[in-house]
Amino acid sequence: MTDDGTTAAAAGGAGTLGYEQARDELIEVVRRLEAGGTTLEDSLALWERGEELARVCRHWLEGARARLDAALARPEDEAALPSGAKD
Repeated sequence: MTDDGTTAAAAGGAGTLGYEQARDELIEVVRRLEAGGTTLEDSLALWERGEELARVCRHWLEGARARLDAALARPEDEAALPSGAKD
């Protein structure tokens, strides 16, 4: 944790966070906001961090959806072949 109570991952930015890390940190941010007791400035910082984490989660989920859509769009016989094993 840093001096302001954020995690080291939060201080380093969200660019390298995986989905699970971002989701878990977002849950903690929401918990802290709902608990109250923070200054206005700290609440705003938490809100901004939550928005950033939500974007990271959305990015991962959109990527997963695109991969699923691509897999479902392949013909059935092509989907059964191992990667790179096309005729």
